Amino acid sequence: MSIKQKVFFLNKTLKMAGEVYFPEDFNAEMKYPCIVVSHPGNGVKEQVAGLYARLLSEKGFVTLAFDASHQGESEGLPRYLEDPTSRVEDIRCAIDYLVSLPYVDEERIGAMGICAGAGYAINATQTEYRIKAVAGISTWDVGDSQRNGFAQCWTEQERKQMHREVALQRTREARGETPLYVGYVPNSENDFTESTPVIQREAYEYYCTSRAAHPNSHNKFLFSCNDRLAAFHAFDLIETISPRPILLIVGSKADTIYFSQSAYDKANEPKELYRIEGATHVDLYDKPEYVFPVAEKLTCFFSENL
Repeated sequence: MSIKQKVFFLNKTLKMAGEVYFPEDFNAEMKYPCIVVSHPGNGVKEQVAGLYARLLSEKGFVTLAFDASHQGESEGLPRYLEDPTSRVEDIRCAIDYLVSLPYVDEERIGAMGICAGAGYAINATQTEYRIKAVAGISTWDVGDSQRNGFAQCWTEQERKQMHREVALQRTREARGETPLYVGYVPNSENDFTESTPVIQREAYEYYCTSRAAHPNSHNKFLFSCNDRLAAFHAFDLIETISPRPILLIVGSKADTIYFSQSAYDKANEPKELYRIEGATHVDLYDKPEYVFPVAEKLTCFFSENL
């Protein structure tokens, strides 16, 4: 069994909340490879990020899962802001914290994330050279989905309409109106329609039922941050990560597989796109028959490259 410790670190003036997981035989006099784990949009550290942090600590790594700024137990106003620039900076600040710890080997730091967290981890690695290897699970590029819609189904007119609505909402809020919050996923099965994607149905079950619901995960984000999301390009400089390695893990049945394929196609070697047969996007979050093979693949990847 691994050991877990609540920790706090700073992103500028914001107090960030995280949990460090230690190997069972942890010795503070030794130096350990370390992995920063970033949660999905709508997630908190106690869910899938914490699960993988724990599993990797049991394999000998020190790991850190943390709540994004403006979310979970971390500080930041307005609440539930999903700002890609802030989320990438969160990862950098998590590394700032780790390199201050005497038992962390600063030459052996890796990063990984799940869903949107994977896109942020990859983006951070493009210019954060303290990250020596990066992995994404069920990777999602929030910029692509907010520019083009899920599965890139939006027309140019629909894209422009979204931007117009964001602009109008920002004006309303600037004049004192209440901020508008929207959900990541449907709030109940009654909200499902024939066109509701599989990922939305699965994510509802994960985040909004006893399967993985957490009191700090509220299924809402600030609508007006959609402009910042749309301006974000997770993989713009992904080729510059080379010669540091990239691992992309995705379920073979995931309706989001195109994000991982896009990242793989743009990246330079060394890179790997690893498919978990029969799994969907959210299956990799907590189903043992998929999570344990993913954890083994991550263990091999980080052991070889850190």
